[in-house]
Amino acid sequence: MNESDDMIAIILAAGMGTRLMPLTREIPKALLKINEVTLLERMIRNCIDANISKFILVVGYNKDKVIDSCPEIAEKYEIEIETIANEKYDITNTSVSTYLASKYIEDSNLEEDFILINGDNVIDPEIISRLVDSNNTGMIIDNFKELDEESFKLIIDDESYNEDKTIANGKINSIGKQLNIPSSTGEFIGVSKVIAEDIPVFNRILEELIQEDPQNYYDYAYKDLSEIKTIDFVLTNGLKWTEIDDHNDWENAQKLVKELEG
Repeated sequence: MNESDDMIAIILAAGMGTRLMPLTREIPKALLKINEVTLLERMIRNCIDANISKFILVVGYNKDKVIDSCPEIAEKYEIEIETIANEKYDITNTSVSTYLASKYIEDSNLEEDFILINGDNVIDPEIISRLVDSNNTGMIIDNFKELDEESFKLIIDDESYNEDKTIANGKINSIGKQLNIPSSTGEFIGVSKVIAEDIPVFNRILEELIQEDPQNYYDYAYKDLSEIKTIDFVLTNGLKWTEIDDHNDWENAQKLVKELEG
């Protein structure tokens, strides 16, 4: 089992949040507040609950506001926060933001696992803990939620499950929003982990994705990775979460925080 003391959390917070205008006119999504706590600080707290104390934030849109918020959070929780800027945030996508942080970890010879989180998520903290406790590179898969056209779906071949049906293994046959809903195993929720020994090959796959199209999502890298490495598909089994892409999601996120935090 991996020790979370030797783990870094990468939080992607570079996007423009166009569909949330005017809420994001002056600030990035990660700094939107629910119950007076920003999405960023709430996600950092979730990671701290899983004994993670080192963070890399990938910033872009209105980056100075995110960077300026970091010293206070770092002091408050006694953690380390580094920031990396995706200067081309407006013409690239999450594959580039992820690569900047993942390559930094590789080049720095940190030899640490990392978890990778989309900064516009609100999740049950138990989701992070389950991922941290898994042994291999892993992805959180929602196997409960009703899928729709916007769900980032995946189909897993040769599925096998651990004894308590919390983790599946297999190879990713296909991944993306366009997949046939009845054939899909579930939805990737934008929370994943790459163990230290898999980082170099993960980065090579990301490089290929970026060369193909800098607008690619990092999510697709896991398909090729699953062909050569073991991936744990850690199931939510009903644990709740929401991404925040639009105003409807924003309302759902506020309800979920109320449910999780009272």
